[in-house]
Parts: sequence; C-alpha cells; structure tokens
Amino acid sequence: MASSSNIAAGNIATALADIVSRHALRAGEPNPTALTGVQLFRSHVPSSCMSSVYDPSLVFIIQGSKSIQLGDRQIVYGPLTYLASSVHLPVLGQVIDASEDEPYLALKITVDPKQVSELVLELGDKIDSVDPDSPCPEITCGLCIAQMDEAMGNALTRLLGLLDKPDDIPVLAPLAFREILYRALIGEMGARMRKFATADSQANRISKVIAVLKHRYTEPLRVRDLADQVNMSESSLFHSFKQVTRMSPLQFQKKLRLHEARRLMLTEGLEAATASYRVGYESPSHFSREYSRMFGAPPRADVNRLRGEQLVAPA
Repeated sequence: MASSSNIAAGNIATALADIVSRHALRAGEPNPTALTGVQLFRSHVPSSCMSSVYDPSLVFIIQGSKSIQLGDRQIVYGPLTYLASSVHLPVLGQVIDASEDEPYLALKITVDPKQVSELVLELGDKIDSVDPDSPCPEITCGLCIAQMDEAMGNALTRLLGLLDKPDDIPVLAPLAFREILYRALIGEMGARMRKFATADSQANRISKVIAVLKHRYTEPLRVRDLADQVNMSESSLFHSFKQVTRMSPLQFQKKLRLHEARRLMLTEGLEAATASYRVGYESPSHFSREYSRMFGAPPRADVNRLRGEQLVAPA
C-alpha cells in the first residue's frame, strides 16, 4: 500500500504538470506568464547542450530530467526536484529525459537577492546548518539541488494556480512567492542560500565580484581591481571565486563572452568575427579556437547545427 507521502507527492506532481502543460504552449522556448518573474518550459524531445547564464533563481522540474554543467561539476536533477542559483553563473544545460507522452516540464522563478537577505534576517537562527550528506557538499557552490517536499509542492501549486485566477494575482502572488522562498530557506539548501545573503560573508563578496564581471565582461580582466572592490586579497578572491563558480575569474569571463557570442550568432544572425568583437575579443582566430574548445565545433558549424535542431531554452 502506498504511503500517504507518496500519494501526496503523486497528487502534487499531477496538479503541477496539468497547470504547466496548459500554460506552457510553446515547446523549446520560455513561456512568460502573468506572474512576474515566472517562466514555464516544455520540451517533447531531449535537447542539445545549450549555453546560458543563470541569474539568481529557483528552477523546478515537474516532469523529465536535465543535466547542468557548471565548470568542472555536473548536476543532474529530475522530477519534483529544484535547483537554486544564488548568483549569476554561466552553465551548459541539456534536457535528457523528454517524450511526446511525458514531456519535460519545468518552471523558473527569478529571485530578488534583496528579498532573500531580508527573509534571512527575519528567520535568524531558524535556518539549519549544512548536512554533510546532502547532494551538494560544497557550501559555497553557487548551484545546489534539493528534493521538493510536500510543503514546497503545495506552495508551488498555490502560486501556479493563480494563472487560472488572474484577478487574484496582485493580492495573493506576493504571499505565494514569499512562502516559496521561505520553504527554500528552511529546507536542506537554506544554509547555502544564507551564505550568499549574509552581508560580510566570503560568498556574498564573490557574488558582488560576479555582478561586476557580468556587466563588464567585455573589458580586460584585472583581478587586483576586483579584489580591492570587495576588500579581499587576490589569492583569497581566486580561491573563493573557484569554490562558488567551479572556475577561475578568467574562465568565468571567457564563458560569459562565449555564451553571449553564441547567442548573438544564433538569435541575431551575426557573423563570428562581428560577434567576437562585440563580446570583447580582439582576434577572431583566437575567438574561434576558444569557441571550438568550449562547444566542440567552430562557430559557424556549431550555429548551423543548432539551427537544424529543436532548441530547448535553458531552465
């Protein structure tokens, strides 16, 4: 006989899949919603490896599974799990489990770091310490996954249920968002999220460095200047940065540039040389070499291949 928790999980999964299926009408691209900061995703086939830059967000998989590559670390998460991105991170993502009968279904909630910080202060010491046996052992890593429990599933169902009652969104959506953030903070990944929200923590300093790099990735990288901005030594910055992002500052900047160049060629039709100059490269041949190392093919061949396949927007 099935346990009550399994029955509850099954009911939640069915309810969430029904809502996402009805409102995510376009496959392979983000489906905006009437809920600010919420996007829905669906795919009927496994996808190619697509590049993107995650912003601070919670990403929930309702059905299917996905693989995320962050630097030297691979994360695979499946039905009724969710991922927290505490900072902006360049990743490679690939849907690995999807079909016509059971499409990949997911949703992304963009998170305001200021709201996280405010809620962390309000919760105080109610957030548990890190469990060393959890799936994300590195407390400072910028990505972490957790299993949705019944409370989180119910909160998510209430939020998405507002899509069927749009008149209720202005009043009830802020409450639903706050509950979801609260559930994440008191859950197994809460201690990690708190590290990035605590004002003088190393993780929070690295998040500030990442914000600078994200907005100035086309400029020459000077680690000393970045370290001075957050009152850290160069060696401490380098070590902490690699813990959070699984890559060095230079590698991080390179990935930001290559991700953006790929997007420009794919969505705006730019030639490789033009895209390379746009993202900060001085030599198109240097750009082509680094692009091939990252994506496995020269720019033109890679973009032509992607255009011939069903692309699945990152989530």
